[in-house]
Amino acid sequence: MPEWAREKGRPEQQWRLEERVDSFLLTLPAGRKVFAGEDLARLSVKRGWFRAALLVDGGSTARLAGLKKREAPGLRAALEHALARTRARPAVEAAVQWQRQVQATGRDALDQGRWLCRETRDRLLAECPGEVVRSALAAAADQLPDLLTAHELAAVRFLDVDLDRWIADRNEEIAQAEKRRHASFFATVERRPLTDEQTRAVVCFDNRVQVVASAGSGKTSVMVARAAYAVLRGFVPPDRILLLAFNKDAADELKKRVASRLQALGLPSEGLRAETFHAFGLSVIGQATGRKPRLARWLDQDRGVGMLQRIVDELRDRSPSFAYRWDLFRLVYARPDTEDDEDAEPSAHPEDKRYPTARGDVVKSRGEQMIADFLFYNGVDYEYEHPYSVDVADREHSQYRPDFFYPQVEVWHEHWALDAHDRPPPTYVGYADDMRWKKQLHARHGTTLIETTSAQIHSDNGLEQLAQGLVEHGIGLDWNPDRPAPSVRTFEHAELVRLMRSFMTHAKSNALSRADLLARIDERTPAAARYRSHLFVELYLEIAEAWDAQLRAEDSVDFDDMLVRAAEHLEAGRADGGADLVMVDEFQDASQARARVTRALVARPGRFLLAVGDDWQSINRFAGADTAVMTRFVERFGPGPRLYLQTTFRCPQTLCDTAGWFVSRNPGQLRKTVRSAQLEPGPPVRLVRVSREQDQQQALLTELARIARLVAGGAGHAGGVATGAPRKVTVDVLGRYRHERRHLPEAVFPELEVRFRTVHGSKGLEADYVLIPSVHTGVYGFPSTIQDDPVLDLVMAEPDPFTHAEERRLFYVALTRARRQVTLFSVAGRESPFVRELLDAKRLEVDGVPERAPAQRCPRCRRGRLVAREGPYGPFYGCSNYRSSPSCRYTRKIAA
Repeated sequence: MPEWAREKGRPEQQWRLEERVDSFLLTLPAGRKVFAGEDLARLSVKRGWFRAALLVDGGSTARLAGLKKREAPGLRAALEHALARTRARPAVEAAVQWQRQVQATGRDALDQGRWLCRETRDRLLAECPGEVVRSALAAAADQLPDLLTAHELAAVRFLDVDLDRWIADRNEEIAQAEKRRHASFFATVERRPLTDEQTRAVVCFDNRVQVVASAGSGKTSVMVARAAYAVLRGFVPPDRILLLAFNKDAADELKKRVASRLQALGLPSEGLRAETFHAFGLSVIGQATGRKPRLARWLDQDRGVGMLQRIVDELRDRSPSFAYRWDLFRLVYARPDTEDDEDAEPSAHPEDKRYPTARGDVVKSRGEQMIADFLFYNGVDYEYEHPYSVDVADREHSQYRPDFFYPQVEVWHEHWALDAHDRPPPTYVGYADDMRWKKQLHARHGTTLIETTSAQIHSDNGLEQLAQGLVEHGIGLDWNPDRPAPSVRTFEHAELVRLMRSFMTHAKSNALSRADLLARIDERTPAAARYRSHLFVELYLEIAEAWDAQLRAEDSVDFDDMLVRAAEHLEAGRADGGADLVMVDEFQDASQARARVTRALVARPGRFLLAVGDDWQSINRFAGADTAVMTRFVERFGPGPRLYLQTTFRCPQTLCDTAGWFVSRNPGQLRKTVRSAQLEPGPPVRLVRVSREQDQQQALLTELARIARLVAGGAGHAGGVATGAPRKVTVDVLGRYRHERRHLPEAVFPELEVRFRTVHGSKGLEADYVLIPSVHTGVYGFPSTIQDDPVLDLVMAEPDPFTHAEERRLFYVALTRARRQVTLFSVAGRESPFVRELLDAKRLEVDGVPERAPAQRCPRCRRGRLVAREGPYGPFYGCSNYRSSPSCRYTRKIAA
C-alpha cells in the first residue's frame, strides 16, 4: 500500500484504482491536460470489462482499458483524485526539494561550525518556490490534507516558515557548539578569557556585524580574537584580513597585538594588515591606477592651514574682487546672523538690546550693526540716532531720531525691521504706523531718506545696494579693511583661514560639489543667513580651485580627496582592497568618506565586516564623525546582527549606573545596560563646590591629598589597584579645554601619578581617579557654549537635535575614564546643567561650600539657572543658557 493511501486510510479497491489511474496519467505525453467532467468520460462495457475514454486536450482521447465493471462507480473519484495529485506534483516536489535544501544547509553549518550568514539567507530566500507553489496549489488548497502525504504537507507548510527566525535558531546552536568545541581557544586567545559577549561577537561570522562596545568592555580583544578565530577555523587566510584604525598608533598597536596572539597560538599571521584609513586609501589608488600618490608634504605641519593661508594671500593680491569679498565677510558678516537677533549680550532690559560697532557706537539690532561697520570701513561719516532737523515732538511722539544721518550731504537713513514680504515681526505692535508717520515727516519737510530692510541686508546683497545709493547722493566710499577699529575685536585673517580649512575638510570628505553646496544653503540655512552663506561658499569655491591646482602641480593628494578617490575606485571595481574580512575600530568616529570606503570594501559577495564602536562616545563631529554611521548602520551597510559588549572591566557599577543614566537621557542614543566586572559597587561621583573659579586649584590640591591619604592608608583597594601594588595610583585631571591645565596644582604626591589631559585627548585611556574642573556655566564651561560657525552646518553631519548632545557624550567619556572614582569641581551658583541633572537625580556626593542662591530654574526656558551678572544698568540675574543653542535671554534686576 502506498504511503499516501495508508496515511489516508483508503480501502484497497479504491487505492488500487487510484494508483492505476495515477500510473496511466503518467504515461500521457508531458504537458497534456486531461478533462474529467461529467460528460467527458464515456464507459464502454464489454464481457464484464469496460474501457474509459478520457478526453484530452486537442480533442484526442486516451483509453484506459482492462477495468472491471464493478470498478466503474469509483472511476470518476479516482480520476479526480489522481488528476489533482498529478497537477500538484511539480509544486509539491519543489517544496520538498527546498525544504531539504534548507535543512541540509543548516546541518552542514552545524557540522562545520560555520555561521549561517546573510548571503546564505538571501540565497535560500531567492530560491524559495513559495509564490509559485502557492499559486499552483491555490485551486486545491482545501484538498491538500487529503491529497498529500504528511511529509509533503509539511514541506508545503515549510514554505511559510520565518526563515530569519529559523536561521537565528540554527545560529544559536552553532554558537553554543563552537563555544564548547573551542573552549580552550576562547580562554587563551587573549590574556584574559573572553566573556560570553565577546565570544558571541567572535563566533558570529555574519556578512555585516555591528558591535556596540561599552567603555572598557574589551572591544580590541574581540577584534584580535576574531582574526585568530578566522585563521584557526580556515574561514579567512591571514593575508585576506584587514583591520582599519583611525590613527597610526592605534593601527600599529592592533597589528602588533594580533601578530603576538596568533604567534602564541601557533597560527600564521603573514600578510595580515592593520592600517589607517589614509594609508589604505593610498594603496587602493596605487592598485587602481598603477601610480601610488603621495600626501602633500605640507599637510603634516598644520594639516594644510599654512598652505591655505598662502593661497588666500595670493588670491587677495591677485584679485581685488576676492580681497574685497574676503574682508567684507571677515569684518561685516563674520558674526552669524539670526532671525531674531538672539546674539545680543544679556541685559537687565531685554527689550533694549545693544550691539557694539567697529567705530564704538552701540546700536539696537544686528542689521544696524552690519550697516554701521560697513559705513566705518568705507570711511563714511555718519551719526547714529541724530535728532531730526525739525522739531516734530508732540503729545503722541517724542522727538524723531532716524537710525543714521549723513551730515556731509544731509541725508537720513532708516533701517526697517521688515522681512522679504515687507512685514515687521509680529511682536512689533504699531510698527507699521510708526513707519508711515516717519515717511510722512520726510515728505512734508522735504528731507532726503534712504531706506533699507532687514531682508535686504541679511538675505540679499543689500549692502551693495546701500553703497550705490550713498554714491548717488554724493557720498564717497573709501574701503579700507585695515582701518583701526577702536572698540571691537575683528575676525582675524587667521581665524577665517582656519574656518575655511575646516569647511574644506568636510566638503571634500562628503564630495560636495558647487551645486550640492548651493542646494544645501536653501535647505539648511535660515533666510536671515543665506547671503552670508552664499558669500562664504563663493569664497570657498575659489580657494578650493586654487588648492586643487596646487595639489596637481605637486602630483599629490590631500587626506579627504584620497579617501573619496579610493572609494570611487573600489565602487567602480578598479581596485579590490584584497580583504575578505574587514574589521573597523572606533566606528563611531567614522566620517562619510570612511564609511563609503568601508561599504565599498565589502560590497562583493563573500565579504565580512565587523564594525566596533560606541555611539555613546561619538565626540568628533568637528572632525567629520557622523553618529548616524552607528545608529543607522543597517541603512548604510545592510542587514546584520547588532551585538553588545555591556560588561566593563574598567568602571565600578555605581559609576556605570551614573554615567549610563546620564548619557541615555538622549533618546537618540542606542540603548544598553553596562555591567561592571568589579565585585565592589564603588563610591559615588563627587561634586566639590568652590566659591570662585580661581579657587579650583586649591580644591584640586585638597582632593589629591584626600586620594593620597586613601592610598597611603591602605584601606581596601585604591583606584581598583591593591595597596602596595608596584605602580603608582594614577589620577587624570581632565579639562574641557587645554587652558584648564592652569588648575593643576604644582604639589607632588609620591603615591600618585598626576596627569593633565583634555577630555578629547583622554579617549581610549583610563586612570584610577578622574578629576574634572570647571563643570559650571559660562563660555568655557562644561557643556561648552561656544558654537560652531553656522556655515559648517552646510558640510557637517546633521547635528543631534537633543540639547548639548555631543557635549553630553563628551562628559560621558570623561566620567568613564575612571577605574575607581570621579570628582567634579564647580563654582557654587554656576553649576553646569549637567551637574544640575545629576544633583536632581541624587547621583552626586556633595562637598565644599554650600549651594549659593539663586539656584532656581529660569522661569522662561525651564532649563537654565539664574546667574548673577553685572550689566550697564547694574547687577542682574540672567539665564545661564544665554549663549547656548537655543539661547534664552531672560533677565531680572537684582533688588538694591
